[in-house]
Parts: sequence; structure tokens; C-alpha cells
Amino acid sequence: MPEKRAKAAYMISAVARQYNIHPQTLRLYEREGLLKPSRSEGNTRLYTDEDLERLELILKLTRELGVNLAGVEIILNMREKMLEMQRQMEEFIRSLNEELAERFSQFASQPKTSLIPVINLPPTPARPARAQSRRSAPRETPAQP
Repeated sequence: MPEKRAKAAYMISAVARQYNIHPQTLRLYEREGLLKPSRSEGNTRLYTDEDLERLELILKLTRELGVNLAGVEIILNMREKMLEMQRQMEEFIRSLNEELAERFSQFASQPKTSLIPVINLPPTPARPARAQSRRSAPRETPAQP
């Protein structure tokens, strides 16, 4: 069984320095639920690469686009929902492709004569002979007194 690799984790002071923000700002983002760093055994905040990507998005929204923290929360929640929907769509398409491939293989494995449907209609009953038309029958002329 392969060993699990430890993810890189950064302490709050290193992250604050790297992104030129105060550690209190990172704590605020955590209180607001925007960031969720893991904790060490000594309860030290540890930021993973995924946390840093999320932080970069938060900083871009706040610094460059002027979005407030409530707006950032809404955007991040919508982004997560969109990613989940995309994952579900990809799963649905994968499942659909598998189903189509299975049906095609079943269809292709059938004998070729069965590919053209034969329609068996019941025999039509014989039509009764048509009565002669009045025009073709000789006319009787009434007897004249």
C-alpha cells in the first residue's frame, strides 16, 4: 500500500507575509467562514495549497473588484455549487455514454437478418365481386300502351 503524501501546510505568519496581509485579516476570513485552515496538534492554523488558492480568489474579489465580504461569501458559495453541478453533469454524461456503448454492442451483436424488421400482416379477405354498374347493364324501357 503506497504511503500518503503529506500536503504542504503553511503557518499563518508565512501566509500573511506572502500575501502582504495582516494575520488578523486571515483570522477574520476564518471567522466569516471564507477560509477553513486545518489545525496542528498545538492548534496552530495550517493553510494548504487549496486554502491559498481560495485566499487568492478572495483577495482578487476584495482588492481588484471591490466586493465586500458578504458578496465574497455569495460568490464562493455559487462557485462551489457550479463546480458540483459540473461534476454531476460529467458523471451523467459518462453514465449515458456507457449506456449507449452497451446498447450499441448489443445491437451490433444481433444477427444481420434481424436488422431489417419484417412486418407480418394478416392476409386480406377476398373482396366480393362488384355489382355491375347501372350504366353497363341494359336498360329496360317501360312498356308503352
